[in-house]
Amino acid sequence: MTSNGGHIVEQLTAWINILNGWVWGPPMLVLILGVGFFLMLGLRLMPLIKLGFGFRMLWRGRSSQGHGDIPPYHALMTVLSATVGTGNIAGVATAIFLGGPGALFWMWCTALVGMATKYAEAVLALHYREVDKQGRHLGGPMYYIKLGLGKKWLWMATAFAGFGVLAGFGIGNTVQANSVAQATLNAFDVPVWATGVVMASLTALVLLGGIKRIGDVSAALVPLMAVIYVSGGLVVLALNSEQIVPALDLVLTQAFNPTAASGGFAGATVAAAIQFGVARGIFSNEAGLGSAPIAHAAAQSNDPVAQGAVAMVGTFIDTLVICTITGLVILVTGAWESGATGAALSSQAFESALPGFGAYIVAIGLVLFAYTTILGWSVYSERCAQYLLGERAVLPFRILWVLAIPLGAIAQLDFVWLVADTLNALMALPNLVALLLLSPVVFRLTRTYFAKPRLETSAEEV
Repeated sequence: MTSNGGHIVEQLTAWINILNGWVWGPPMLVLILGVGFFLMLGLRLMPLIKLGFGFRMLWRGRSSQGHGDIPPYHALMTVLSATVGTGNIAGVATAIFLGGPGALFWMWCTALVGMATKYAEAVLALHYREVDKQGRHLGGPMYYIKLGLGKKWLWMATAFAGFGVLAGFGIGNTVQANSVAQATLNAFDVPVWATGVVMASLTALVLLGGIKRIGDVSAALVPLMAVIYVSGGLVVLALNSEQIVPALDLVLTQAFNPTAASGGFAGATVAAAIQFGVARGIFSNEAGLGSAPIAHAAAQSNDPVAQGAVAMVGTFIDTLVICTITGLVILVTGAWESGATGAALSSQAFESALPGFGAYIVAIGLVLFAYTTILGWSVYSERCAQYLLGERAVLPFRILWVLAIPLGAIAQLDFVWLVADTLNALMALPNLVALLLLSPVVFRLTRTYFAKPRLETSAEEV
């Protein structure tokens, strides 16, 4: 019986591996990049041209700008709490390990078109949202599919919500808890069960207050953890300032040329640089996956375009700032040639430049990033569960979410990670189709907003 059970698991793992290879393979990466590029052209490069406007909307969004649950700034911090995570530390390192320094260039390209995708997602989330009996503002792909595309597309909204609930318990919960437990065990010798219990307790205290408390905690933690990690990275870059220009030259050169084997680095083709740079870029900022607009829909704003501008700033911060610092630290210290990968590579790079505490910067970053990811993803999965089952699902969902954390901390999660990673990609399919079909709405709202008389627009931007 045990043998049969083991064989079934092996067979299931093999099938899911095949599915995972397809959903995260070149067709999906081309689709995500293609939709982003289409939206960027349709918006006439607005996300790039109006980046300063986005930062002004973010600054103004510290206070309420209309109806909603949390200020626009808190909505973005909730999104960043979910996206700024292991992808920024381990994901960048893995991309460079598998694709060479040139992978960083393709991560940048992914982020640039991803800004248009994130903008469109948030615009639609605010334009098509509902209010439940408790006064909560609900939105995201399932709602803009339902309200924007009509009954014949409802199956797609249901599919997205189903994938969102299941993926959340993997990538947004148990996998993150496991990362924190391993990081605290290795750096501080804390037992994994103790880490799981503490994290579950802290998460429960925050979840009881719903998205408002999650927004408050994210607004406090996200800037703090970003400052700690970015400051550490900038110190490393300052200590190796003479290597920054050669590192950038390496990135640009290897983006279009194969990377030769050197040291512990096995070498990489241009195709590998593109594939892993794009894949890890998407994993880092989640542009196109449809998760972020769920939080943006709760923003206290009556203007979809203004919130869309706030959303696109998130992709800029996540990938073009934080991931770039990680990548450059790995390159300027020469750690990329060591043969290490993942979080161990990032840790080695920081430690080599800052002996004695460089590794702690990465460990603390991982702990904070993963914990806030659990909070951010709880919003996404809870909203998906509420869409499927109604308001009665909210409390049971929160209890299950908290109970899953200590289980994730102590478990072996290779299979869970594989399933969740696959479901995460499957979330993107209905969302990308909806973005294409509803793109005329995004373009129209954007044109109308920026066509307002100059005095009115100027007043709004202040």
